[in-house]
Amino acid sequence: MKNLRGFLLALILCPASVHADDTKLNLVFFLTDDQTTYSLGCYGNEDVKTPHIDQLAADGIAFDKHYDTTAICMASRASILTGLFEYRTGCNFEHGHLLEKKWKKSYPMLLREAGYVTAMAGKFGVEITAKPEGKGRLPEEDFDRWGGGPGQTNYATARNKSMKAYAKEFPHSTVSYGAFGRDFIKDSASGEKPFCLSISFKAPHKPATPDPQFDDVYKGKTFKKPDNYGRDKGEHFSEQSRQGRQFVRFEEWGYAESYDEVMATYHQQIYAIDVAVGMVRKAIEEAGVAGNTAIIFTSDNGFLCGSHGYGSKVLPYEEASRVPLIMYLPGHENSGKGLRSSALTGNVDIHPTLLELAGLEVPRGIDGLSLVSLYDDPESTTHDQLPLINVWGPKEVHSLGVVTRDWKYVNWPYAEGSFERTEELFFLREDPNELTNAVGDPAHSSALEEMRKRYDAEVNSWMQKAVPYHNYQPFGKLFEREETP
Repeated sequence: MKNLRGFLLALILCPASVHADDTKLNLVFFLTDDQTTYSLGCYGNEDVKTPHIDQLAADGIAFDKHYDTTAICMASRASILTGLFEYRTGCNFEHGHLLEKKWKKSYPMLLREAGYVTAMAGKFGVEITAKPEGKGRLPEEDFDRWGGGPGQTNYATARNKSMKAYAKEFPHSTVSYGAFGRDFIKDSASGEKPFCLSISFKAPHKPATPDPQFDDVYKGKTFKKPDNYGRDKGEHFSEQSRQGRQFVRFEEWGYAESYDEVMATYHQQIYAIDVAVGMVRKAIEEAGVAGNTAIIFTSDNGFLCGSHGYGSKVLPYEEASRVPLIMYLPGHENSGKGLRSSALTGNVDIHPTLLELAGLEVPRGIDGLSLVSLYDDPESTTHDQLPLINVWGPKEVHSLGVVTRDWKYVNWPYAEGSFERTEELFFLREDPNELTNAVGDPAHSSALEEMRKRYDAEVNSWMQKAVPYHNYQPFGKLFEREETP
């Protein structure tokens, strides 16, 4: 916080080199869809090419313990927008839309109210409604410039109504969003107001549809498999976790038989994201606002690309719930050092971070905590724990977990027929690939009791704070942990 104030003071003292509203940072927020951490060079993958995103990490700070508190797009995006956990937004597939009163406290609405010029392009992923059972709407009129679309949007630019103007030059939507951002920055940089640009890529979400102009980037490439790849690395997981589509997609989506080809397509989609990020950063430089434009990059959920013999997302395991997070503040004393933070952070933290960077008061009572203090001191911490929520899909796979920097505890409550309630405990500091369920290990009995207490606290919070609509309150009772002898 102290360093941010110093940076803002520098803007005031050197107005010739910054935006007309020289006490306000411009903000750029990149959000991808289904991007696991090991898809980036800056997260240790030597097989991929992501130069622009890697440079962003070198210029700023990368976060190594960043979790999406719900590992599915609609719910995660609602949490990002509002700073609230899913059971407080009431928003997810099979549950309902985001209520207007929640949307009014979202970061785009609060920034626009404070005088920011706002723009949104890509997959918005959420609809707004006045009443719990009301018809949803896209908030097109709530932004100064709109390039967003309903549902999953489309990889063909021409099929996205708000982006048709870019279709001829950029027929694939991923790079078209880079062009949208480029144009918005060029137009806004000369204005008298600060701007906030949000780009929400569909990529690399299925159906896998890479931009053909990048077909040669990974042609014939062999990719190293993660250390927890394959069915034999998931035999210790709960039976409940195998009942959803994540288990069968290991084979259905080709991870079992065609790993290199599948991953080449996956990484090709991310390569296009990298190109778009480069386009936006170049536009920031050319517009003369690089000195006061902050950037955040993350994903709405990760992806189980064959890890433990699963595909897709939703589950509370690392590859699905832990995602990249990169933040860059120009002129900050910690920028340009390639620093990393191991603090526990979550998708709910984006909302308060953007507000603090804009110099706005963060609403009381939200679940998120600003990342600014971690940028000032990467060795510091904020959250002690975060929930990992899944109340989507078959009831067998509904689960609630709690994660700290070192440990993860998951409770699978479904116990009908041949199923039994199941606990999982992973010592992430020593077992980052989640290869051992430590519940029955006497050496970790004290850690198990501690994590059970933390879990109980999350359930209690659910019971007290869950919205009284969209069927969220009953889950508090479902997730109550059985007393252990």
